[in-house]
Amino acid sequence: MEKSFSCLAQTRQNILAIYEKHEEKAFVIPKGFKNHLFWNLAHCLVTQQILCYKLSGKPMLIDNNFVEKYKKGTVPSLEIVSPYEVSKTKELLFTTIEQIRADYRFGVFSSFKEYTTSYGISLNSFGDAIQFNNIHESLHLGYMMAMVK
Repeated sequence: MEKSFSCLAQTRQNILAIYEKHEEKAFVIPKGFKNHLFWNLAHCLVTQQILCYKLSGKPMLIDNNFVEKYKKGTVPSLEIVSPYEVSKTKELLFTTIEQIRADYRFGVFSSFKEYTTSYGISLNSFGDAIQFNNIHESLHLGYMMAMVK
């Protein structure tokens, strides 16, 4: 499982690097896309929390209003994202990894509600969820890379 957590951390470092390199375009939706860089970054955080915590019957580490803004099927609102929200989201990218790693070590994820993703993959355990989450975040990293080309 440690390899999955390491892959998650590396993917998030790559996501953050793209975001920070192109921060001036963070809230611009490029032609041909439905979302912007910040939405992709925040969406990765939200999806990981849903897949790993919510489906395990545990409280998510992020606010439900944040989840509603960035969950699957949403698009950026016209509301301006505050510098505080940006900073907090960037911080949560990494603090949530440390927390999920600790929670895993303490056996927090003992139950899991089976779920089939829109990708067509059935998740039957926390291990399935974290592995699929890494695929999902890599997909969004790819979207972000395409957005800045």
